[in-house]
Order: sequence, then C-alpha cells, then structure tokens
Amino acid sequence: MKYIQTVEAGLLEFSVGKFRYLELKKPFPEEAILRHISSNVTFVIFQIHSQYQNTTISFSETLLPNASETGTDKGLVSILRPEQSMCTWHLETLDPEPVQNVAIPLSYSESDPIPGGCNLEFDVDIDPNIYLEYNFFETTIKFAPANLGYARGADPPSCDVKMGPDSRWRLQYDVYQYFLPENDLTEEVLLRHLQRMAEVPQVQASAVKVVTLTADDKTSVSFSSLRGQGVIYNVIVRDPFLNTSTAYVPTHTYACSFEAEEGNCSSLGRVSTKVFFTLFALLGLFICFFGHRFWKTELFFIGFIFMGFFFYILITRLTPIKYDVRLIVTAIAGSIGGIFLVAAWWRFGVLTLCMLCVGLVLGFLVASVAFFTPLGNLKIFRVDAVFWVTFSCIAIFIPVVFMGCLRILNILSCGFIGSYSVVLAVDSYLYTSLSYITLNILRRALHVDFRRAFVNVPFQTNDFIVLAVWGMLAVSGITLQIRRERGRPFFPPHPYKLWKRERERRVTNILDPSYHIPPLRERLFSRLAQIEGLFQKEQPAGERTPLLL
Repeated sequence: MKYIQTVEAGLLEFSVGKFRYLELKKPFPEEAILRHISSNVTFVIFQIHSQYQNTTISFSETLLPNASETGTDKGLVSILRPEQSMCTWHLETLDPEPVQNVAIPLSYSESDPIPGGCNLEFDVDIDPNIYLEYNFFETTIKFAPANLGYARGADPPSCDVKMGPDSRWRLQYDVYQYFLPENDLTEEVLLRHLQRMAEVPQVQASAVKVVTLTADDKTSVSFSSLRGQGVIYNVIVRDPFLNTSTAYVPTHTYACSFEAEEGNCSSLGRVSTKVFFTLFALLGLFICFFGHRFWKTELFFIGFIFMGFFFYILITRLTPIKYDVRLIVTAIAGSIGGIFLVAAWWRFGVLTLCMLCVGLVLGFLVASVAFFTPLGNLKIFRVDAVFWVTFSCIAIFIPVVFMGCLRILNILSCGFIGSYSVVLAVDSYLYTSLSYITLNILRRALHVDFRRAFVNVPFQTNDFIVLAVWGMLAVSGITLQIRRERGRPFFPPHPYKLWKRERERRVTNILDPSYHIPPLRERLFSRLAQIEGLFQKEQPAGERTPLLL
C-alpha cells in the first residue's frame, strides 16, 4: 500500500470525513476542493497536519493574516452561505524540502457549536486551532472560546452581550490527551494516529479526558513536558442543552525540535547525563544487594543523594551556568555530602541521625510515587503550600513508622532506592515514564508555574518492562540482605570508639606486637631511607689502598 499520495497539478478532490495523504512542494501551491456539500451542513472545518515542517492553508491565493494559518496542525472554518455546495482552500509550503501531510474536511450542522467562534485573541475571525507552547518544564495549550451554532444566512449569536443559558456561556470544553507509541518518532506513526484525534467519537474513544472547562474558566491548560515523547491534544466543545459537540483541530508535540543542531529529538540523551547516571546506577546496584553489609558505602550513597539534590536546585535557581557544568558541580557537592555523612558516623556514631537521613530519602521516593499517581492532579495540590506540606508529611512518616525496626528500614531503603537508580540510568538511554516519578518533583521545585501542570505520562510496554525490572531488583536485594543478615548484629559498632579503644590497648599492652611498632613519622623516614638506598652505588668490600712492597 502506498503511504504518500503525491499531489498532481490541478485540484485536490476531498470527501467529507475522509483523510487524504498528500505531498506539498515549495514552488507548487495546490487547491483543495470539497463538492456536493449537503444542505443541512452549516459550516466545514478543513484541517491539515504534518510532523514538523510548516504548511500554510488559506481561503484565497493571496495570503491575508485574518484568512490564513501556517503551522504543523492548522485548520480553517468555512461558514456556508445559503445554497452553497462547494468549498475551496489553498495549500502551500515555504519549506525547501517536500512536506508530507494528511488532511480532512469535517462538516457540522446548525446545532453544533462553532469552535473558535468567539475568538478575540488570534488573527483569524473564527479560529478552530489549538496553539501550543512548550519548554523543558511544561507544555501549554491555548484556544479561542466557541460560539453557538446557527443556520445558513442567519446572524451569529452575540458572544458577550448576555450570559444566560441561551448564550455561549453554557458551552463546556473537554480537554483530551493522547500518547503516541514510546520511542517512535516516525512520520508515518504520527499521521496515522492523528486520524484518531480529529472527530468527536474517535477522540472520546481513543484519548484520555484530562479536565473539563466551563465558559468561566481560562481557555488554557498546562501539562508536564515529556521530551522525546509524542503527544496529541484536542478539545471538544459541548452544548449540554442541545447535546451536540464539535472537535477543535488537534495539535501535537514532542517537546523537542527536529531541526535543532544540538539536543534535537533524535539525540536526547547528553553524554554527561549518561555518564553521571550510569555511575550512579552502578553504585545503586551495589547498595541494592550489599548496602546493609557495607554500611559506610551506603551512608556515602545517601549523603550523595541528599546533598546533590538540594545543591542542584540551589545552583539552577540562582546561577545561569550550563547543564553540563551544573551536573559536574552537583557530583562534586554530592560526593562532599556523602563523605560528610560517613565522617559524622565515624566520629559521633549517632545511629538515629544516620537512619533519619536514610528514612527521609526512602520517604522522598514514596511521596514521589504517591504524587506520580492521579493524586498529583488534584486541584488542591496546585497550591504550593498544600503540596509541599503533604509531600513532607509523607516523607517524614516513613522513618517515623520504622523507627522501632531500623534494620528493616535500612534494608528496604537499600532495595528500593538502589534499584530505582537503575531506572534513572535506563531513562538516559531509552525513554521510560518511570523517571518522571522524581523528575516531576524536581521540576516543581525549580519552576514556579509547574504547579498548574497536569503530570500525566504514558504507561506502555517499555514502562511495564522497566517496572518489572525495578520490582525484581528491589525484591531480590531486600530478600538477599534479610537472609544474609539473620543472626548478625543489627548495625556495626561506633568506629571512633573502636579506634580509641584499640589505641589505648596498644599503649598499655606491651605484650601486643603492635606495641613495638614505631610511630608513623619514624616509619615514614625509615621507608624513605630504604628507597634512597636503592639508588646508591654499592661499595666493594676489602682494602682499597695499594700494597706496600
């Protein structure tokens, strides 16, 4: 089956509700035509889509700001006159490379609401398009309010003169989100899945409804940006009085650029990120299976996470340094934090303080998982104070609950935190939604406006595999450590006390061979003298004066 149908010179014939693939080239604008429109149709929405190259659609050959649209997902509303049975649109592209598109005209009756019919913000008088903006943190969609439908030849209803039930204020807007297959950036997949998001029944059957807005709400919705993951958005405007609905023109994003020289959609993982999280995962994997036995190594791991997380937030919010430099500085600061926690344990030996740090990191992960669920999209948690207080309570609750059984708390922390580091490493090479468990919390701390974003993510085959690996590693590590530590002391003794006791024993016990060991300074000088002797010329033995005859 031929995927792309190349446009021939002349008119492009379209049928209502049927998609058509076409290819547009820069010097050859084309004209699309829809014939034999039924008399009960009052308006037609013509929409055209491409992956990342812009296409222009207009009512006439001359491009006018209020009668044309340019972009990857654009459409126009044609209000039909009495007796009109044909519509035409002009299509072209300014991109030097050929652009593959899919287009469709959709017809509606006088009882259907008109998307963008009360537009006061954008250029086109009746604008059915959804405007999308994104950055590293969030993706925001905006659209113009709709108006009530009306018969051919009649005057459109007034938008803002009255606000009763017989005006456009009774309309409601359902916002839908649809995820493309993970790790698939192909044009064919996008254009095929866009066909599921153009008409009302297919949108309702295929996509997930995120939120319903009323006419009193602002026509703008924010989502968490999923870099490298294809997402399609659409809005269905409903008239609850007449039980009719109309779909806006769907829009899509990958939260990245296909044409950028650095950091484009095809090369998302930075080398610095891969190195950092690969080393972090190796240490985490060791902690997952041997963390409780190697107690000081685990403390270094926990201190690294503690200091690194807060230091990254600090330097990101206060300094404009580049990402690679931030990552290096974070690694250094995290290492200092790990060394400090180990030193604190060695000198003071306060087990409760060390286990509080361990429990808080596990509590942080548990709280992140809780807000990764639909709980995180509740409206009440858009208030920063409510969110952070609730998050902190969950994080503190974990060490408090396990304070009576610290060894179990420590082994659980080793298993879950160590195995999750593997998930983060996998995400630096291959997209997985599970990395957003902690990344969403980091974004919330870094970006003020992220509180208004919905944090939905896809959960597809890759995610189920990574989740299974995470679970198996955690269970295996926890089980192994519980079995191995059975019958052993719960925690190692205070290192400083052991060192001090051993030192006193050596001083007082002259029978101990270590008592006769010279001080460190004398041993160093002795070793240097031995090394120096290796480079001196050996003197021959015997008499060196001549014999007297």
